[in-house]
Amino acid sequence: MAEAFLYRPTVRAVLIAWVGVSDLKGPEKAGTGDLGPIAQALAARSFDQVVLLEFFDKADHQKLLPGYIAWLRERTPAEIVERRETLRGPTDFGGIYEAARRACQEVLTQHKDATLTFHLSPGSPPMAAVWMLLGKTIFPAQLIESSREQGVKTAEVPFDIAAEFLPDLLREPDERLRAQSTADSPPAPEFKTIIHRSRVMARLIQRARRVALRNVPVLIEGESGTGKELLAKAIHQASPRKGKPFVPVNCGAIPASLVESELFGVEKGAATGVDAREGYFEAADGGTLFLDELGELPLPVQVKLLRVLQENEVTRVGARKPKRIDVRIVTATNRSVVDEVAAGRFREDLFYRLAVAVLKLPPLRERSGDVGLLVDELLKQVNHEAIGEPGYRDKKLSAGARSLLLTHPWPGNVRELLLTLKRAAIWSEGETITTEDVREALLAVPSTQRTDVLDRPLGEGLNLPDLLAEVARHYLERALDEAGGNKTKAAGLVGLPSYQTLTNWLQRYEVNR
Repeated sequence: MAEAFLYRPTVRAVLIAWVGVSDLKGPEKAGTGDLGPIAQALAARSFDQVVLLEFFDKADHQKLLPGYIAWLRERTPAEIVERRETLRGPTDFGGIYEAARRACQEVLTQHKDATLTFHLSPGSPPMAAVWMLLGKTIFPAQLIESSREQGVKTAEVPFDIAAEFLPDLLREPDERLRAQSTADSPPAPEFKTIIHRSRVMARLIQRARRVALRNVPVLIEGESGTGKELLAKAIHQASPRKGKPFVPVNCGAIPASLVESELFGVEKGAATGVDAREGYFEAADGGTLFLDELGELPLPVQVKLLRVLQENEVTRVGARKPKRIDVRIVTATNRSVVDEVAAGRFREDLFYRLAVAVLKLPPLRERSGDVGLLVDELLKQVNHEAIGEPGYRDKKLSAGARSLLLTHPWPGNVRELLLTLKRAAIWSEGETITTEDVREALLAVPSTQRTDVLDRPLGEGLNLPDLLAEVARHYLERALDEAGGNKTKAAGLVGLPSYQTLTNWLQRYEVNR
């Protein structure tokens, strides 16, 4: 009966709820009027889409689920989307939060004009608590509750909470114990410029503090805009070399013909009219040399760099005698050096010399809870830098603008966030940056898909299952985008026979759209 209504190009009203045990009993109790919270809400209010989060740790309940979904589809013209979730249990706050957040993000990615409603009644009390927190912070939503006696009503929750504090409220007990165990560790003011609250960043900073005290090379991996130079500078400031020079070098910005002379220096008379000039290694003597975009170094220079690291001495271009140096090397790359080694673009022996300590900076989209903190601090920076500019007034964010910033995926990471705030401040005519100001400030970044899928080198670096999964995800995401989220149309675009087959492929390759 519901097939004619199942797929719509635009979804506006969306109900999101956990399926509870009382819902599963709805079909057998329907004759008594006890439909269960979700079916009761669908009978009382109109929705275009219903997103059901499903977790049952008892086999009896799992068996009832397919029959319940079929029964529910017969009762509503709304599209019903099932999301099977894995939790440690019905009180797993962290898992519940992540599952609910993913569901909301997927809806808003497919349908930017969607209005959300969260149902508080089904599921466990922690599930209701998470809906309240999300509905008052990151994903503004209407909250409803229902009972057989009072029917369906809007739940009034008279409080507001800052979104950036939400992940702290949902940390697991073992994380709190870990934090208590390290409460007596000395403060690290050198790392205060790295704004964070997320666990993944806290763990990274903890490791960076340890390695800062050791005189070993450090390799920092991370996407563009994640703050690799900021981390490298903090490591230098926290090290015994903090009073010595910190010399940053962008290897990708040096012409290939000049890399050797820029790094190692030039001896007087090396060429006609050439004066002696020290290179970056000599300039960093006693301190730290930060080599950014490491993968851009030409192979011949990599050979000479390896010798410098082995012998602790550098030979200028045109010189016969080497000069002793004492330099700590910190390198960074936005690529996987392991992949570069496998492709023959980076020397394996040099990689092992540089990768004594490897720190992987997570992208902003994986730093749950950090975006709100960064928005506040970066907006302060934008306001401070604009002091004295004609007609400028300090900017603040509207609730809608803040929500849009918190839910954006930030492919350009912290750098993109900062530049977006600068543009939004320029477009804003008043003191308040509006949602429209932020939307206009966001830039569409073209995707960079790999085109060498058929020409990758065979050997240890090639993983055929991963490669096939990469190709599948690429075409599945493209089809969903082109079809505007309509799964029937998307299935036809990639040659799959049905909506259900496409759904199976999406689950297999973990495409959440």
